[in-house]
Amino acid sequence: MTGPATDPTAPASGDTPQHPRHQLVDALMHPVRFSLVAALANVEQVDFPTLRDTLQVSDSVLSRQASQLEELGIIAIRKGYVGKRPRTWMSLTQEGRSRWQAHLAALQAIAGT
Repeated sequence: MTGPATDPTAPASGDTPQHPRHQLVDALMHPVRFSLVAALANVEQVDFPTLRDTLQVSDSVLSRQASQLEELGIIAIRKGYVGKRPRTWMSLTQEGRSRWQAHLAALQAIAGT
């Protein structure tokens, strides 16, 4: 008995380009984290209430997802005051911008655009 037939004109397995899905950023696969990074991609920074309302999530969901992204170095969280009121602002780090662009490029490659 012989093994499966192979196409002699097909490239060797080591020569096959890797599927673009392998370039997706795992941290951005969660819908809220994806939306959060997308909201920060074209701005310098955004305050917590604006992000919460834009993403239509609860305070706890936004806080939890933002903390995970901060731990990964994708976003920066800054706390301060406006008058006597505490405020939280979020922004993408340089690494976060690079990872966002790589994730979008992988999605476009998968979609064939």
